[in-house]
Amino acid sequence: MFLIGKLLTMTMMPTALLVELLLLGLLFRRHRTGRMLVGGVAVLLALCLVCPVDQWAIRPLEDRFPQVRTLSPHVDGIIVLGGSIDDLLSEDRQTPVTGQAGDRLTAFATLARHYPDAKLIFTGGSGDVTQGVTNEAKWAKILLAGIGLPPERVVWEDRSRTTRENATDSFTLVHPKPDETWLLVTSASHMPRSIGVFRRIGWNVTPYPVGYLSREHLRAYSLSLGSRMAVLDWAAHEWIGLAAYRMRGWTDRLFPAPLDMPEAR
Repeated sequence: MFLIGKLLTMTMMPTALLVELLLLGLLFRRHRTGRMLVGGVAVLLALCLVCPVDQWAIRPLEDRFPQVRTLSPHVDGIIVLGGSIDDLLSEDRQTPVTGQAGDRLTAFATLARHYPDAKLIFTGGSGDVTQGVTNEAKWAKILLAGIGLPPERVVWEDRSRTTRENATDSFTLVHPKPDETWLLVTSASHMPRSIGVFRRIGWNVTPYPVGYLSREHLRAYSLSLGSRMAVLDWAAHEWIGLAAYRMRGWTDRLFPAPLDMPEAR
């Protein structure tokens, strides 16, 4: 199921869909439908370049849970989700290589220093289709040690491949008590799906979103179509994930929200 899910998600990304439509259009270019498909792809690409489609797609995800402005006086534990390190590229280069979600690890290290007595968990194996080559935890240890967080302070969960496995495997490792306060660190756009999964298994974590990709004011907006499509793909991955997790019963709501919102009760 993991492999099937990965392949289906890859084919449903906006960039992949545009390529698929373009290829279909070229295949049937002698017919009116084929020419319409090619023209439609051109229009959609132009729309993505001219309009902030990527921001419209990712902003609701990132704003679902508010940014933490004031830290709690006491925290029992902090858990950070994988996804911040390219484990295959790190293995190839033999050095930790972070991606767009690198803020997860820097925030984790900062919070660990702020709460010296808190339990710490890093959860992340490899989300790659090819399993067993390497995993994120291996390289996260090196990176975090380099910025001053001793690896022995952290409980390392290095087998999970999905957000749901992040939650279930970590729960099995630490058995959090119902009255404990845990911070969950992950990208803001990934927080709705993550919170939904953790709530579903009975772990009521406090969201600590990081790694924002959208902004309210669009001055100096990127003119790179590639960067915009990358953000659009990221947003699409989360929207598809929310729908898939709800369909499989891994969350109890399509779009999880803070508990003080009426629809979240």
